[in-house]
Amino acid sequence: MFPLSDNLADEVGKKLAPITSMGAFEELKASYLGSNGSLRRAMREMANLTPEERPQFGKQINHLKAIVERLFQEKLEALEALAMSHMMGEPVDISLNSRERVCGMIHPLTRIWQRLEDIFHSIGFATMDGPEIDTEWFCFDALNTPSSHPAREPLDTFFLPEDIRVRTTEKHGQEPYLLRSHTSTIQIRTMLREKPPIRIIAPGRTFRRDTMDATHSANFHQLEVLYIDEGVTICDLKSILDFFLKALFGPQTETRLRPSFFPFTEPSFEVDFRSSGLHNLNHRWIEILGCGMVHPNVLENVHIDGKRYGGFAMGLGLERLAMLFYGIDDVRLFYQNDLRFLEQF
Repeated sequence: MFPLSDNLADEVGKKLAPITSMGAFEELKASYLGSNGSLRRAMREMANLTPEERPQFGKQINHLKAIVERLFQEKLEALEALAMSHMMGEPVDISLNSRERVCGMIHPLTRIWQRLEDIFHSIGFATMDGPEIDTEWFCFDALNTPSSHPAREPLDTFFLPEDIRVRTTEKHGQEPYLLRSHTSTIQIRTMLREKPPIRIIAPGRTFRRDTMDATHSANFHQLEVLYIDEGVTICDLKSILDFFLKALFGPQTETRLRPSFFPFTEPSFEVDFRSSGLHNLNHRWIEILGCGMVHPNVLENVHIDGKRYGGFAMGLGLERLAMLFYGIDDVRLFYQNDLRFLEQF
């Protein structure tokens, strides 16, 4: 009466076994359970049966349909599990040791920057910041730099086009914009904004038209120190120099001052130091920074009474300091992002 009744389960199972793709699976499923599949066609045979035969036939058809649907469901679950295993890759043995974690490291320039901040913060200095795009007045005029000074030439300083406008940088007048060539601009802005006593450090990035070589870069970092108060003397300057260089290089460090000239300080000095632990420069006198007592004209430019207040300023290059501290002989190594170099710190 029903030609699929005897071996239908075996037939479906044999056809399902080799199938590995969803397309072939859906095609086979439609041939049995689809609207034109074998079971659907068999069910339409009920119209040709007598009323007495129909109940038995319907029971048989439903039983076969349940078996076939279960076989297809089991195959579908197997195919989905196979697809998931392909997506997940090989099983992971959670009992194995994990891979070694590679942690980042602090850049040597950042290490020196942070170390100097810690040293000066410990004696009451605050860190100040300012714009990298500044103006000629803040970079030169306010610092008593004459108009004939070579640093004001385009061959030395990066001046910006005259028609440019920088909303984030306040101008003093109609002077042109430039990329700051030292962080002394931060000192000027701080003295205009705050009243003495002023005790700050001004670290940051600076720019000059230097040709890149082992000791020069067009983009480098400075840290400047400013102390303005009543009764500040050269003795205070020398004490701060001794303190921070000994804190950085060790208590055996010695310092000395040599007369020099800077437009923004009077008197002005070059500072030399010597110490142990400097690799091939052990116990040799090394020039490290420039400093001096703040020039009265600078105080007048920022509206500070020079008869009542005085102070000192100093500035040093962070790259030069890091090269001495770590024994590095080429400034370009700081900027190349070479892991063989950076992983040493």
